[in-house]
Amino acid sequence: MAKDKIVVGIDVGTSKVTTAIASVEENMVNVIGVSTIPSKGLRKGQVVNIEEAVANVSQSLESAERMAGLSVSSAFVSIGGTHISCQNSKGVVAVAEPDKEITQDDVRRVVEASRAISLPSVREILHAIPRHFIVDSQEGIADPTGMSGVRLEVDTHIITSSSTASRNLAKCIEELGVSVSGLVFSGLASSYAVLTDTEKELGVVMVDIGGGTTDISIFVDGALSYSCVIPVGARNITNDLAIGLRISLESAEKIKIALSKKHKTPALPEEFLGTKGKKEETNKDELDFSELDLPEGLKKVSKRTLIDGIIRPRLTEIFTLVGIELQNSGFGGQTPAGVVITGGGAETIGVPEACRQRLSLPVRLGYPTGVTGLIDELQSLPSSTAVGLLLYGAQGEEGGTKGWSVPKFSSFGSKIPVKGIAKKLIDLIKSFLP
Repeated sequence: MAKDKIVVGIDVGTSKVTTAIASVEENMVNVIGVSTIPSKGLRKGQVVNIEEAVANVSQSLESAERMAGLSVSSAFVSIGGTHISCQNSKGVVAVAEPDKEITQDDVRRVVEASRAISLPSVREILHAIPRHFIVDSQEGIADPTGMSGVRLEVDTHIITSSSTASRNLAKCIEELGVSVSGLVFSGLASSYAVLTDTEKELGVVMVDIGGGTTDISIFVDGALSYSCVIPVGARNITNDLAIGLRISLESAEKIKIALSKKHKTPALPEEFLGTKGKKEETNKDELDFSELDLPEGLKKVSKRTLIDGIIRPRLTEIFTLVGIELQNSGFGGQTPAGVVITGGGAETIGVPEACRQRLSLPVRLGYPTGVTGLIDELQSLPSSTAVGLLLYGAQGEEGGTKGWSVPKFSSFGSKIPVKGIAKKLIDLIKSFLP
């Protein structure tokens, strides 16, 4: 175990905080600790109460550390919210030694050149992900390292975020004495866990439905080409149920979860439907929630009212917005692999049907894969981002774009009040400075 590389991912979401710890050896990611707790202090993916957010992350982190039997010093952290935006940029450099091969240093320089874009002072670059390279007018090159050429160009997908949102989230992690290895767009992280190489190559739309927001990532020709976040998520469905049925949010969430579980249960044989096997239309339309013991005393609800009247219109809205973003991206006709839906909101009844109806594309639910070990808690749709963070961190510098994607926190690290190990380390370094 001592020789293994340890990777930690913290998915800080609107509805939950998940911490996953894994050891990496020979490209195998083995999960050794995981913890998920309800989230507080965040709204629409952004920190609105630092104290509550820190307390939740601390609770989740400590529980995962106890399970793994080690102390965490650094972690990859997911970031989302409607402040996320993207643009595609280009960079051009001359190869350092034209008579020889293109080196990794040339690749780094051209990617760095593509980051030279005009941004407001309140925004910063989160990721700079190469889509493809061009060597002396030869296009469509995935990796130019080792090739011969004089002029090297790159087409890069740049994801930017609000500096304030990034620093507040980083501060929540640094307060616990844990350094941030990198802030990772949650949609990008989820793609590592649920998408196949074939889907990325063909062209695919990944929709990650979270509690407060929905992340959209469009892959074309094997590379991420468009990213955005829409401010509607699974919590909006819960709110609709609470208003429509005149019950509390807690009761509405219970009904939504129970309904989704019932939907997954295989149909019972006809002899179990009743002693006389009657199939009256009125009984078909009634759903019995008496076992939930709701405080409002609600026991039976019309299925047509619940699904067709409340849930389906909100799902239609979500996928209508996804369709608008797909059209605005300019890649609408380049995604034959269809739509992959993941995230906790994907468990809601009727999601694949609503997506298929609105977008007229093939649809599948994306369950996280690629890890071993304690995966029982990570084989669910809500765990996609946490698993993706582990896979993202496991690739590290050797993962191609990973070395360029990790944001530099040193520029504002001195502005963040940190505690614990990080503060002691900073004080120690300062004592040696003149």
